[in-house]
Amino acid sequence: MNKKMIAEEIVRISGTDPKKCMKCGKCSGSCPAYDEMEFHPHQFVSMVNDGKIERLMASESVFRCLTCFACAERCPRGVEPAKLIEAVRLLKIREKDKNRMNAEDVASFLDEDIPQQAIVSAFRKYAK
Repeated sequence: MNKKMIAEEIVRISGTDPKKCMKCGKCSGSCPAYDEMEFHPHQFVSMVNDGKIERLMASESVFRCLTCFACAERCPRGVEPAKLIEAVRLLKIREKDKNRMNAEDVASFLDEDIPQQAIVSAFRKYAK
């Protein structure tokens, strides 16, 4: 797939329109993983919009997003950066032999403070 097709697939999977972004940065300002990410939520939206997909697909930021949707809650235009990030993550995971973890690896990260929802979500993501 070429860059344009990948960007269109990201938009299709996410169900959000990156063109609505006015680059105010409120999404990034509310991101609890901001310091852990090479690219921040507003940059993800801009990069999808500008077709800079290779950099996103190669970035570890895709796996640093907590998918907490704080960015979506803060957006005055209804853009949902977390959904775009999740779409990029899914495309990356779907690439043959590119999955970072297997469902069996999740157990090694568990402790008593992890919410049940996070455990179920991790198994769901990495069992594909």
